Amino acid sequence: MVTNAEDSIRVLIVDDIAETRENLRKLLQFESDVNVVGAARTGEEGIQQARDLLPDVILMDINMPDMDGITATQAIIKEVPFAQIVILSVQSDANYMRRAMQAGARDFIPKPPSGDELISTIRSVAVRAREQREKYTKPAPQAAVAGPGLRGATAFDRQGKLIAIYSSKGGVGCTTLLSNMAVGLHSDQTPTVLVDTSLQFGDVSVFLNMQIKTSIVDLAMHIEELDRELLDDVLMVHECGLRILAAPPRPELADEITAEHIRKILQSLKRTFPYVLVDTSSTMDDITLAVLDSADLLITVATPDIPAIKDARLLFDLLAVLDFPTSKVMFVLNKMDRRTGITAEAVAENLKCDVDGWIPAEERLVTTSINRGEPLLMGDTNRPPAKNILELLGMVEERISVNEQEEVDLDQLSPRRLIGR
Repeated sequence: MVTNAEDSIRVLIVDDIAETRENLRKLLQFESDVNVVGAARTGEEGIQQARDLLPDVILMDINMPDMDGITATQAIIKEVPFAQIVILSVQSDANYMRRAMQAGARDFIPKPPSGDELISTIRSVAVRAREQREKYTKPAPQAAVAGPGLRGATAFDRQGKLIAIYSSKGGVGCTTLLSNMAVGLHSDQTPTVLVDTSLQFGDVSVFLNMQIKTSIVDLAMHIEELDRELLDDVLMVHECGLRILAAPPRPELADEITAEHIRKILQSLKRTFPYVLVDTSSTMDDITLAVLDSADLLITVATPDIPAIKDARLLFDLLAVLDFPTSKVMFVLNKMDRRTGITAEAVAENLKCDVDGWIPAEERLVTTSINRGEPLLMGDTNRPPAKNILELLGMVEERISVNEQEEVDLDQLSPRRLIGR
């Protein structure tokens, strides 16, 4: 298929070595949807050509004599904000990668790149370039109009509710449950955002069959500019309308995100969405503790096996030490199977706590759902386990409502107590 020149991806190459520039041209010359519009020998030339040519994608070398590629990247992002910069360098260590991402680069490929990796990366980042180009060339609206984005949305008149999910043991199904709950909670009346704080190996985007274009790193890099416009740029949108804040695309980028970043991001999301659902890692680190600080409800998950139940007991002990209110904790058993001989009643007796809900083991259905990236609640909700997840959602909403009413009652009683004294 031949692509019109106007529709092709405009690529600028910036590298001080002529042979490298020519090799990159050759790799791209047979791609009908890619148009190499220029080649610069220095960082300064790259900045000037970016201004003149307005490329969608810039392939940037790091080590150049006059100006390094990271400095050039910072300058170009200010001049041509929609351009997506892909760093190419023999320096593939994490420090270079981190500095490149901080400067505004979208991806990092070690030299020499394979043709398939280079072309795939160009096409991937070009999607965001087109979206950003439209944003910066579109005339400002005369009045805000509510639409699929957040810019024209009516301000949310109260704090949203943050629901976190956690298990100290991996593989119990937290991401599966939460992604389905997010789909179930989202509606035009209750727009919902799903956040992945499993920063190194988060899978929320995979479970929803979404390619990561932007991630939580993009918010952390601009934490002092956090507003609805930035959220609208960074949050990905699922086909059902659910917003997604993905984990970083590379594990090493997790180091760029601090607990304070997480607190600020979650508070901003709570001011914008009625429901904020947060997936966590199985480590009780500073990031997870920051999530708990903002949580209105914590769903703890275990499976009916001795190690998972032991870990659940340790978790409840830890939550007590942290003074986390028991009214904000729900305990769910996932992958329940009568053949194991362990019942919900037996688990409740052993842990001395209620089992608020349980989800039956339906390995074939769940595995198919995960592999297709199609949450169970987007299909037949009349049979398990989708039916059980819907029932759990009802209990979650009821618990949040009860807790909210209790907080209102306490607020109303407080002045009376003061007067009584």
